[in-house]
Amino acid sequence: MRSKLPTRTASQRLGFALATWFGVGNLPAAPGTFGSLAALPLAWLLANYGGVPALAVAGVAVFAVGWWASNVYVDTTGIDDPGPVVIDEVAGQWLTLLPAAPGVWWHWLAGFVLFRMFDIVKPWPVGWADKRIKGGFGVMFDDILAAIYAFAALTGLILIERSINFS
Repeated sequence: MRSKLPTRTASQRLGFALATWFGVGNLPAAPGTFGSLAALPLAWLLANYGGVPALAVAGVAVFAVGWWASNVYVDTTGIDDPGPVVIDEVAGQWLTLLPAAPGVWWHWLAGFVLFRMFDIVKPWPVGWADKRIKGGFGVMFDDILAAIYAFAALTGLILIERSINFS
C-alpha cells in the first residue's frame, strides 16, 4: 500500500529546491557547512569572471530569493528555522567573500572558516536575530549579520597581509 504524502504545489517545490540549495541542505549532517561549501564554486566563478560587482549583485539576489524560498519552507513545514534551509548560508558566504581575490586560496579558506565560525558562535546581534526574528526574513537575516562580521574579519586579514607584503 502506498503512503499518502502531502502534495506540494509547483511553487512549494521550487521554494524547497531553492531553500535547500538544490538538495544540499538535505544531507544528513552539517547542512550549514555543506551549504557554505556548495556556495564556493559559483562564488569563485562570479568573482573570477564578473568581479566583485557580480558577486555582490548575486548575493543580494540570493538574499531576496532566499527570503521568499525560506518563507515557503517555513510556512509549509511550520518549523521556525529549519536545518535543511541553507540558502541563507549561500548568501552569507557570498557576502563574506567580497574582499577575497579569486586567485588567492587562503582568502577563500579564511572566508569560509570565518563565516562558519560567526554563523555557529552567533555573537550579538547574530544570536539575538536568530532567536527573535521569525519567518523567511529571520532565517536569512542572522546569516547576513554573521557575514558582516566575517567580511570585516577577512578584510582585516587581507589588509594585514598587504601591509606585511608591501612594507
